[in-house]
Amino acid sequence: MSTFIPNSVKNETIYILAIESSCDDTSAAVLSNKKVLSNVTATQKIHEEYGGVVPELASRAHQQNIVPVVHQALNKANIDKKLVSAIAFTRGPGLMGSLLVGTSFAKSLSLGLNVPLIEVNHMQAHILAHFIEGQPDGTPEFPFLAMTISGGHTQIVLVRDYFDMEILGETLDDAVGEAYDKSAKILGLPYPGGPLVDKYAQEGNPKAFPFPKPKVGDLNFSFSGLKTNILYFVQRETAKNPDFVQENLKDICASIQKTIIIILMDKLKKAVEQTGITQIAIGGGVSANSGIRNALKIAEKNRGWKTYIPKFEYCTDNAAMIGIVGHLKYQQHNFVKQDVSAKPRYVLSSK
Repeated sequence: MSTFIPNSVKNETIYILAIESSCDDTSAAVLSNKKVLSNVTATQKIHEEYGGVVPELASRAHQQNIVPVVHQALNKANIDKKLVSAIAFTRGPGLMGSLLVGTSFAKSLSLGLNVPLIEVNHMQAHILAHFIEGQPDGTPEFPFLAMTISGGHTQIVLVRDYFDMEILGETLDDAVGEAYDKSAKILGLPYPGGPLVDKYAQEGNPKAFPFPKPKVGDLNFSFSGLKTNILYFVQRETAKNPDFVQENLKDICASIQKTIIIILMDKLKKAVEQTGITQIAIGGGVSANSGIRNALKIAEKNRGWKTYIPKFEYCTDNAAMIGIVGHLKYQQHNFVKQDVSAKPRYVLSSK
């Protein structure tokens, strides 16, 4: 923790300039206390032709995008960079090359503006995005359960306070977002395929093709077996009928989506039973999935849960969620020094 001591933060407006570069989205945001003034993201289209994120290409694109994205965020927020109170950035987890670009830029900007530097855990940010001002469901009360579901992570987290979190369960192999994208690839859908599976699933029969659910103990997840079952199923059926996928695409997507939702909801129900906590918040890119959102709202009605679903723009990787963590850490004078480095394997902890 840095020895940099800012002015009193009790009555002042805190302006946080936040930078997110953990994977293939370059994002910058400006927050005034808990209110988002701007949230700009440059999405890298180059990975579509490769069917997945290519780390080296991602880091190069970040280098091209970061200056214009930060400039645009400041312009949209309509504030001069001299008013910035601190720079918050994603330290990890993520791709090393991508993180290095954001980390280096944040350190340089912090030094140039002579303002504190705040490091942020990407997964913690997905959870704390619920505390951004203006959320449709309000903000959860402590303690609550958070289910973070993204392309790289699947976790159930007990959140006792802003910076007191405990992982209760996580994926043992593939993340749920990866399961969606790889299933889409098997079906011949372009990358990123997860949103397309969701789109087609809404028009299909979820009971058309049953897929086995993995048997994993406690609150942990596994999606590699499901992915393999889908692959073998498609290979078997297309051997009989080469047009099988094209003729049954919507039903296949609906069946895949139903299986994934059952896996997630079964673990969430178990977590509620074990903890007695009925406040549930979801986050991460896959929380934008319509089927998962609907299942959560149904559980809220049938089980007496209080559920929190963030605005769509705060589900996928974005700098606003980095900014809200930056705001909360600024209030605690929780800063880092210039020798801080990117941390691609940054485990979420209670500290």
